[in-house]
Amino acid sequence: MLSEILEGDPLTTGGALDLRTGEVWPRSAIEYAAEDGADVDAPDFEDEDRFRWADGDSRDGDRDMVEFIDTIADARLAERLHDAIHGRGAFRRFADTLRRTSEHDLSRWFEWVGERKRGRARAWLTDLGFRVASR
Repeated sequence: MLSEILEGDPLTTGGALDLRTGEVWPRSAIEYAAEDGADVDAPDFEDEDRFRWADGDSRDGDRDMVEFIDTIADARLAERLHDAIHGRGAFRRFADTLRRTSEHDLSRWFEWVGERKRGRARAWLTDLGFRVASR
């Protein structure tokens, strides 16, 4: 969950990590909890001893796509993927292109990018001073 709030559109991603419980509060859950009449007891997210805010960022994901394209053996597919990653909606076009042309590379992409996201989340936690244990 932490890796998901750290990446993506800065307007919709981000959230808070509860340093006591390890619970991740996505931005959407925080916004919902702040609404009048919400059926959630929201903690004090301003408590810096308890919470750390995580801002979303899409730059790492953009780099992931470019670096993944470099692993594609089929030059025509690599060119199509390069074309897909420009402009708004790049992530969807990128995955759709893989979905239409190479189920193998689509599966490889999801495994590859998932590990990179988890690695960045582990690094973020390490920067906060946590020792991240492996499973």
